[in-house]
Amino acid sequence: MTDLLVNQESVEATEQAGIPFDAAAHAKSMVGHHYRVADYYEVGREKIREYARAVRDFHPAHHDDEAARGLGYDGVIAPLTFVSIIGMIAQRKLFEEVVTGYDLSQIMQTDQRMVYHRPIVAGDRLFCDVYLDDFRQAAGSDIITTKNVITDAYDNLVLTSWTTLVARSGGEVDENIAHAVKDVVMHVAP
Repeated sequence: MTDLLVNQESVEATEQAGIPFDAAAHAKSMVGHHYRVADYYEVGREKIREYARAVRDFHPAHHDDEAARGLGYDGVIAPLTFVSIIGMIAQRKLFEEVVTGYDLSQIMQTDQRMVYHRPIVAGDRLFCDVYLDDFRQAAGSDIITTKNVITDAYDNLVLTSWTTLVARSGGEVDENIAHAVKDVVMHVAP
């Protein structure tokens, strides 16, 4: 299926040739596409502590190994939203190669559902499979649903999540809004 992937350079080349690229039609054609993130994410104890402080989650099991062991875990456990770090890395390829032609400033997450199979703990090596689960259009917007399946080094389920995004393709983008969004949107380095 990789021959169906379209990167931003080919979108630009198509448009320069005078052929309009239809991001919505392409996204719809990619429903069912799946990829595994090339590398695993190794969960560090200090990264868990830093994240917990950043989101102001002061539960002792996020900061203290003994508190986590008291709950039956080998080390500190990550706050529930820690998975967002992995999700952002995992979905990067989606917008670079699979669902292309969208201005990232015109995409908004509208829903997320997560099923935790077990907590994320320090020392985990997590692998993520990303699926383009659904695409539909409503009220002039493209509604994209992805499914992420996160497993550990032994292929045991850790988390399954579904994320719904609303995107717009084409049309004018207000430069003031684009500039403001650029300063707000978090970008994950490769």
